[in-house]
Amino acid sequence: MPSFLQRTLERLSSTQCLKLQPEDEDAAPVAVIALQRYLSEQQHDGLDSYSYDVTVTDGVWRAKCVLHPGLNHLVSSNTLRTGGGIHITQCSFVYNERRLGHGYMCVEKLRCDARRSAVLQVLTRDVSSLPMLVKHGMERSVLLQSDVPLQVSRKHYLSLWNNDDPEGDVWSSGCPSADTVLDVSKITLLRSLESSFRNTWTPLPLLVKIIHKSRLRYYGKFGLKIDYPYQAYFEVADQSGTMSLVLWNELCPEFYQRLNVGTVLYLQNYTLKQSYSKRSHPQMDHHRMKTFNSVEICLNPRKPASVITVISPKRVLPQWGLPDVSYQFATRSELENLSNNAACDVIGLVTFVGRIERVKSKGNVGPEKYWTYRWIHAVDGTSGHPFILEVFSSSQPEIFNRICPMTYLVCTQMRVCQVEGSLPYLTSSCETETFITGYHKGQPYVSDPKVKSFIQWTKTLKDNIVLQKTAVGGYYCYPHPPKKYTQSTADASPQAPLVAVADLKRELETLQYREHKKVAIQGQITAVRYMKRPKDTESPRTGDKEVPDISTDAQAISDTHRDPTTAKQMSSLTPPSASKRKRRRIQTRRARGKSTVEGQEEEEEESESESEEAPDVESRLPLQNQDSDVLSWESSSWTKQRQELSEHLCEGGLYQDSVSRRFTSDERDVLLQLVNLQPTRWAPTQTGDTVPPMVWPGYYQVTILGINKQISVDAAYFPVTSSDEPRAVSLPQDPHGNTMLSCLSSSFLCPLIDAASHSETTHPEPEEVLVTASELEDTHVVCILDLCHLGGDKVEVLINKVYRVTEVCLDLVL
Repeated sequence: MPSFLQRTLERLSSTQCLKLQPEDEDAAPVAVIALQRYLSEQQHDGLDSYSYDVTVTDGVWRAKCVLHPGLNHLVSSNTLRTGGGIHITQCSFVYNERRLGHGYMCVEKLRCDARRSAVLQVLTRDVSSLPMLVKHGMERSVLLQSDVPLQVSRKHYLSLWNNDDPEGDVWSSGCPSADTVLDVSKITLLRSLESSFRNTWTPLPLLVKIIHKSRLRYYGKFGLKIDYPYQAYFEVADQSGTMSLVLWNELCPEFYQRLNVGTVLYLQNYTLKQSYSKRSHPQMDHHRMKTFNSVEICLNPRKPASVITVISPKRVLPQWGLPDVSYQFATRSELENLSNNAACDVIGLVTFVGRIERVKSKGNVGPEKYWTYRWIHAVDGTSGHPFILEVFSSSQPEIFNRICPMTYLVCTQMRVCQVEGSLPYLTSSCETETFITGYHKGQPYVSDPKVKSFIQWTKTLKDNIVLQKTAVGGYYCYPHPPKKYTQSTADASPQAPLVAVADLKRELETLQYREHKKVAIQGQITAVRYMKRPKDTESPRTGDKEVPDISTDAQAISDTHRDPTTAKQMSSLTPPSASKRKRRRIQTRRARGKSTVEGQEEEEEESESESEEAPDVESRLPLQNQDSDVLSWESSSWTKQRQELSEHLCEGGLYQDSVSRRFTSDERDVLLQLVNLQPTRWAPTQTGDTVPPMVWPGYYQVTILGINKQISVDAAYFPVTSSDEPRAVSLPQDPHGNTMLSCLSSSFLCPLIDAASHSETTHPEPEEVLVTASELEDTHVVCILDLCHLGGDKVEVLINKVYRVTEVCLDLVL
């Protein structure tokens, strides 16, 4: 009997549009094995700027299809995801009218399963070995379905979640360097180019070394007739000084991943243009070389076609006089003395890695795009505090996605952020590059004295001691809010913007997968409920297991490197029993339709799909505790006010993704999958919904009534209770009385450490905290909320800090 996909394609030969009913035997589930994004051929009204190709399998065939634009929201919310199962309920076949022998299936309506695809669970073959299904007579289009979009006006795919990372086979990285003998007797120096810029001249070859490399910039937009709209900046140097070099368009896929810091280039047929004044520049004072800023070197694919020769390191001669690559490593103890926005390089042992989140890029005039970033803690032994690093994607996805505790991390060209009330932290620049264990060999920094000193320090460490201080994932936001909330009229105010509660609803409804936003709302807290974890989910950690000595693997970075997977598991957590109660949907998500059902379906079909969706009980902590001793407080007026509300947003709650977990090497791959973004392609290592459980005693569900008492919102609050938590780093710990309001204002239970014994303290029980909640009655407050879309219908709404009105001021900037 033909497979589902084969039967579907055959039926599409006799009808323009095929509708498959749930009871139809042909409406079998298929598995999503790839989701690929590219700039749309045309802009659709009210929809985003991108199109998606989705590759599915029924276990017998693979089929690459275009996703109807009306279903794009299923991708942006991570409801439609690789590894998941779907039921296709309507599809069509689209012929390309401008190209012979090319067409594709278009998925117009579908229903998503909540869990990992059953097809993949029983599949015994490698999905890449399954044949690609193609309509009879269109066999040549198999070539088009390899690694290019089905809408053939586009030549390449974009990364699924940002526009900075290279994506697909088109990006070359393995071409060998040139071993040919070069004639370097007829070259020009960089200092000669400035005077030649406005003259008619034939450019002589350049011989330069790369000393800085920027991340990729994608500048694609509608109507732009460029197949590969990319550019990348490099700073290059010779004996006369430094100058910027720009790699343009299709030269980026060909060369970007081959051109690294320290690479020597022989350049011909380049052009010069006036420097772009608004771009960022790396700080290079430490190189002590003259910088030529007026012009920049352009390498183009045509008119003229630049010739780029990458010289093998063994062919580089000392008599060429090329300068050494220089770094400016700073230790953690030196960080406080660096000025704001100063650049530095750092090396450290990673102890905490946050989940990857996204934020909308600012000032973008093209199609909507996002930056991806994660927070990292790393130690170097020179201070009791770690480096706090805000690391954005640097067009190195193979490294960015593999950062985990127990690895040696190098970040170059980080910028210092000095903030009042918090320890200084470092954030990425456009020229930041990151390197982890396994990628250090051959890098120019391996001979730096501070790098060597760091390696010597790591030889004194024991893995079992370091592992006790590691953490992965969870909610993390930095820097901490200041003591006073200032509403500034300046557009660039660093504080969370104050929004109306009605605007908060729109913010929640428009969040995309892993997008993070920080907002402030004003009102009063009308109810607090402590949500307990069932007692049978709390399991003591197992005893310590034997772990290797970290010093045995701390060889010089330029030599062999320790794989973090060699660290043994320090402790394990017993899985909690799953709650059997059906998950309640977040109310704000209903405003834009049920995202787990097919787009534009009739309302009754949506209801049917809704009832068939399996509850995702393991991904969310219990919303309610059915015991009779539920701990809660309500203001005296809340019962009446609740009856007069026009809307109540969200149902609050804390998700497993909200809480950090101890890192263990045995669960390394699962933990990385948990904190990374959903991958573009499914791999057998994907574990679906199986994630290590976490142990957390409970949290507070707080109801905030808007200042006009028309709309209320539920938010989760879980205070810092241990000095070992990543959120405790740099947290101002002014003493307070552990009242409900003081806990909300300070974000922690006081004190975290006993000053005399330097040990963890016993904190008040939730009953003792809640008994003080009456001081919240009719108290006007400003609440700082952190919002993050965790995928599907999970939207994290967490209280960062609560301000009393006396802690708020208005800063008028004219």
